Amino acid sequence: MATHPWHDVELPRYIEDPIPAVIEIARGSKVKFELDKASGLLRVDRILFSAVHYPANYGFIPRTYCDDGDPLDILVFCQEAISGLTIMRAKVIGVVRMRDDKGEDDKLVAVHADDPEYADYSDVSQLPSHRMRELKRFFEDYKALEHKRVLVREPQGRKEALQVLRQAIRLYDSERDRLLGLGGAHDPRSGKLASAPKPRARKAARPRARK
Repeated sequence: MATHPWHDVELPRYIEDPIPAVIEIARGSKVKFELDKASGLLRVDRILFSAVHYPANYGFIPRTYCDDGDPLDILVFCQEAISGLTIMRAKVIGVVRMRDDKGEDDKLVAVHADDPEYADYSDVSQLPSHRMRELKRFFEDYKALEHKRVLVREPQGRKEALQVLRQAIRLYDSERDRLLGLGGAHDPRSGKLASAPKPRARKAARPRARK
């Protein structure tokens, strides 16, 4: 059976440790790739209308779920542009809280735990201030020519980011059977009712904070 990047990639026991980030869009790209929930592949959603490009590698955290119906987004700073559907070990250092035409849309900010240029950062407050201004401005501008407004709040630190991550993990756990199409519920991966559902064992306990 093929591995699905949203449902089959495990999170670590402690979310303070580096977590897997599945990359959808490489740093420097103008192509808006999105996870196709049915196949687990990437599909091209659009080419960005504005003259901007992604300032960091962009993707999602597996086994998370948010109110917008998607896994939790994450931006990973790294020296290199990383290809789509690649897993990076990401150290969460902050969160950018946003609101767009679809509602709340939080983006975790992280650094690549295996990149020596970034690995020592532990909070967004340690990054060069211009780096975060650039990131904030990108999200303010990238939908402007689509006549869509995006409200971007000031970045928050690691503590707030881990709270957002925990909430997304809890919501995924509570919705997991529905998301996997079990019990005859509507299956968002196929757009159809699940037939002859087969129980699927959890591969790992839900990550929890280190005490």
